[in-house]
Amino acid sequence: MSRLSKALGSIIVLSALLASLLPTIGRAQTRRPMSPVDILRVANVADAQLSPNGESIVYTLSTIEGEQTLSTLWLVNTGERPAANPPTSRQTEPRRNWEGARNQGRLLLPPGWTATSPSWSPDGRSIAFLSTRDGQRGIWVTGLERRVPRLVAAIRDTNFFITYAGESFAWSPDSKMLAYISATETTDNDEAGNDPRVIDRIQYKSRLSFSDNLRTHVWITSVDEPQPRQLTSGLFYDHALSFRPRGDEIVFLSNHELDPDANNNSDIFAVNLQGQVRQITDTAGCEYEPAWSPDGKWIAYSATNRDVTTIDSVAEDTHVWVTTPGGDRRVELTEELDRRARSPRWSADSRSIFFLAGEHGRTLVYRTTPEGGKARPLFDNQVAVQNKSDDYFAFPDRLFQITSFSLPARNTPQIAVTLTTPTRPAEVWVGDYAQEIWRPLSYHNSGIAQSLLFEPEGLNFKSFDGTPIQGWLMKPVGWRPDRRYPLILSIHGGPHGMFGYAFNSTFQVYAARGYAVLYLNPRGSSGYGQKFSDGTLSEWGGGDYKDLMTGVDEALRRHSWIDSNRLGVTGGSYGGFMTNWIITQTPRFKGAVSVASVSNLVSFYSTSLYQDLIHAEFRGFPWDNYELLWQWSPLRYVKQAQTPTLFIHGEQDNDVHITQAEEMYMALRRRGIDSVLLRYPREGHGLREPKHRVDALERTLAWFDRYLK
Repeated sequence: MSRLSKALGSIIVLSALLASLLPTIGRAQTRRPMSPVDILRVANVADAQLSPNGESIVYTLSTIEGEQTLSTLWLVNTGERPAANPPTSRQTEPRRNWEGARNQGRLLLPPGWTATSPSWSPDGRSIAFLSTRDGQRGIWVTGLERRVPRLVAAIRDTNFFITYAGESFAWSPDSKMLAYISATETTDNDEAGNDPRVIDRIQYKSRLSFSDNLRTHVWITSVDEPQPRQLTSGLFYDHALSFRPRGDEIVFLSNHELDPDANNNSDIFAVNLQGQVRQITDTAGCEYEPAWSPDGKWIAYSATNRDVTTIDSVAEDTHVWVTTPGGDRRVELTEELDRRARSPRWSADSRSIFFLAGEHGRTLVYRTTPEGGKARPLFDNQVAVQNKSDDYFAFPDRLFQITSFSLPARNTPQIAVTLTTPTRPAEVWVGDYAQEIWRPLSYHNSGIAQSLLFEPEGLNFKSFDGTPIQGWLMKPVGWRPDRRYPLILSIHGGPHGMFGYAFNSTFQVYAARGYAVLYLNPRGSSGYGQKFSDGTLSEWGGGDYKDLMTGVDEALRRHSWIDSNRLGVTGGSYGGFMTNWIITQTPRFKGAVSVASVSNLVSFYSTSLYQDLIHAEFRGFPWDNYELLWQWSPLRYVKQAQTPTLFIHGEQDNDVHITQAEEMYMALRRRGIDSVLLRYPREGHGLREPKHRVDALERTLAWFDRYLK
């Protein structure tokens, strides 16, 4: 071969090699870290409902369009596999693609519809859902063939805060009727003459305003010829429905205490189709989420035992129970598991109960029997993932959270879930729990997954008293071991929340801005047993504060690239309380951002929507426990604070009233500590409006940039 031929051959080979590399190079060049506005690109995939025959899944998809959050229903076949090249984010926008392409799922409803809470009819021919059309809120039904939704029942919501509201409607076993919850007028609802506004009840607030005093009750209607009929009445909030398999009764939850506002105690009731009500449970604790077994012999539910509890952030872990229809026999199924359990679901043969439980940062589906025995997790071993070669669907074995699940009405080991990992927002998956095989069915967040995302590393350690604490550390963008980086400590709410293996867009943005991110589950967190969850009782900021500080010390000890002189701290709700507490206990943090925060436990009691949180957590009322509450209030120690602090709060927040931020902000300003209070109009406990969400994140980053960089 001549030199020229050899040269040409080399050029051809080199050209082919470059051509094969170009797509990879192009993809690498387009991968960029997330910016604050990118949090609006994350689609919320939730509520995956498997059809009775197991062949289809309907689920909700919430996306941001302009200044609105739109929720739509999507349908996907369980036998389909995602396309090799996932669609762009534009292709998943509901207004641009109704039917969709093959193997990409499709919109269930015509363009322009918004909907939530999909539910299959038992015969699998129809799907009911909630929607508002032309100002009318109601339950609509659509078929799978001729998709023209029709209104079956107009409903009226209450703005009253209902804990574990449960299912708001339920199909009859023969698919001919729907039972549902709707509010009715009461004699104490006098919105017309509210000047002055006369307050004569304890729970007079909703999350964003004043309570509308509308009480919710059980209704029923035929699907084909709707004629709504009210079955329950009274000054109660009836909710969380489940139809008896033989179709003659509906179970629901209600609080029938003499003063339900003063004593949070929900029990299980049943009403027949003639409106006769009977009480099934009568316990000191609270029952939640009732679900009839398919054979009608049992009702599964979750419940607490303690006689003093709260409507939000309960310290006591809920466990799964069953009761006979008459309430004469009750069995606790998950006491040995010692984890917070919820969402009980029955297998088709009534021999198994499935439920969700937190487990060291994971959220798994567990399985047990109505007789009790050991509850075992599904997919807790080496998990096989079909299409594992696709990076979008690959995830570390077992390191995930399941946010919803459902089972078919047939005896197969099939399960549908929405599943998230630290680097993947939630998507729909279908699984075979007998073989422990997963298969992904949606990829609405493929655009986000193609960003430069950061995988957290585990940071487990023993706290000051030997208690094991679990945490995670996320490295900043462009991390190099020979450089030093600022760190943000982020604290979860609750205090009984749980960080873990779920996608967190805010943490990704922090890391993209050049910050290491440390997040921990200190005592008080759920997912580690009842003793651990009780770790904050009567001492908010006690052992959990020491856990957090030990975690920071441990991160600094293990990682010399973290700059101890550039530490920031932030958190929302209880995380905001802890932020306020930390800046009054130590000067080590150079900047703080306190979101929806508590500062004064005494005044928090009487201004919060759930003031019962105080007498549940501190075992008494402020007039009996003043010294104890003041001892654990950050405001008491504000003279020790030195950290510049940004306060972020919704002006209509009745979970934690904005006066809590005002008290702390004013004290810092008076003391000459640099502080700013951001008040977001129309917002409650957590920002909802897209422009506010982005603005708050941008201002948070600017604050940390100012004091940590």
